[in-house]
Amino acid sequence: MVLSEKEHINLQGNLRLKILGLHHSAGSGHIGCSLSCIDIMISILRYKNAQDSFILSKGHAATALYSILNELGDIPNEDMSTFYKNRTTLPAHPAPGKYAAIPFATGSLGHGLPIASGIATANKLSGSTAISYVLMSDGETNEGTTWEAAHFAVANKLDNLLVIIDKNGLQGFGNTLDILGDTAAIALWQTIGFDVATADGHNVDNLIDTRNTLLAAHNGKPKVIIANTIKGKGVSYMENKMEWHYLPMNESQYEEAVDGIKTKYNL
Repeated sequence: MVLSEKEHINLQGNLRLKILGLHHSAGSGHIGCSLSCIDIMISILRYKNAQDSFILSKGHAATALYSILNELGDIPNEDMSTFYKNRTTLPAHPAPGKYAAIPFATGSLGHGLPIASGIATANKLSGSTAISYVLMSDGETNEGTTWEAAHFAVANKLDNLLVIIDKNGLQGFGNTLDILGDTAAIALWQTIGFDVATADGHNVDNLIDTRNTLLAAHNGKPKVIIANTIKGKGVSYMENKMEWHYLPMNESQYEEAVDGIKTKYNL
């Protein structure tokens, strides 16, 4: 069932509270990158078909993945309380072994698109209509393996591959424009042969519509959505701040973040 816009906004807020709760209980960082991409994950994971696959290539956003998989019933509540603890099945970066929805270990950037391209190729060869989804960061488009896989996808006409780039403009050590330039630019992906669209990465309905339009074109071209986002979206003091790629929250910061989310998302 497709949720209404109001229901999407409610879900966006509640999942942000889950993300903040996980980081608060663990005293861990990588908060901003999870808040950046959770809305993208809603648009994919809540609405993909059962046979479709999803790879979170930007594995440092693991709490976003765990939160929505918990919401969907793929990760039980009792497992969520073990996040970041010894012998957990929910480490700081996703690891395979227990959950069907987490088939590969990710976190070392540049691996997700090669894996997703391989899955899309296998689907083509087997006659499956399944879609291979992969969510990447814009900083990750600096990686050489990303471009090797992108050319492979074009050469093999993988129109069953959909890449979503979380374009928040920040990476580990600064603004993406100041590191290697804008490697998540529309023209670059169009030039090598992808169907390209842009979307508001925090508008679930816009993301769904964009996805559906791209996938309706069975033209032999792999697809990419460049989703414009804000790092730390929803927490005013984290938004567009590189340091919230790393910092944990203290108690007062956590309380401020929770209050801000509840206000912003009418919870």
